[in-house]
Amino acid sequence: MSPSQSVVSTFQRRLLVWYARHGRDLPWRRTRVPYRVLVSEIMLQQTQVERVVPKYRQFLRAYPTLRALAAADVGDVRRLWYPLGYNIRPVRLHAIARETLARYGGRLPDDGDALRALPGIGRYTAGAVLSFAFGRDAAVLDTNVRRVLGRVFFGPRRLRRLRGDSRLWALAESLVPRGRGYDFNQALMDFGATWCTARRPRCAPCPLRRVCATFPAHARRRRGAES
Repeated sequence: MSPSQSVVSTFQRRLLVWYARHGRDLPWRRTRVPYRVLVSEIMLQQTQVERVVPKYRQFLRAYPTLRALAAADVGDVRRLWYPLGYNIRPVRLHAIARETLARYGGRLPDDGDALRALPGIGRYTAGAVLSFAFGRDAAVLDTNVRRVLGRVFFGPRRLRRLRGDSRLWALAESLVPRGRGYDFNQALMDFGATWCTARRPRCAPCPLRRVCATFPAHARRRRGAES
């Protein structure tokens, strides 16, 4: 069952208010250049923000444009990437640069299907590039977003019964406020990373607790622990 419009509106409004106050100041949020957004998104895959920030800056000093990356030796790109790990990522990023140069004249396409046809770009990364670089109201669904949506709209029991991410993707797409995709998606990711965390979520002061399907169970556990 889809959430009511009143719940959706409350979720959107409170999340955006939270983000205006608590959103992180990250270097890739100071640019809309598609290449730079792509570099940040590839680096952030399975890697903590704190480790990515200095490497992101170093990488862009060495390869400031997609053309510069495409012209580089892939071995040099891999060595510069160290020690972020998951070392297939620089190889894929280098391949994306070369294919984009060959097929699109060095400009990343602003179409979801075209982006996903490039090496190593999946549904999440395509949505992130469309949203953060091109200003589209595209949905994103990474680990943090999945956790937030699952807790708020499904609750622990219903979330365990989900098979795959198709319902979560459909929900994510339905939630993006028109014209606010950039801020809304950044807010979702920040909220999951810093507030609605995996192990120690900040449930008591949470601005979404009144619409959260998981909060009543948390409140009951807390009352039981205090009694």
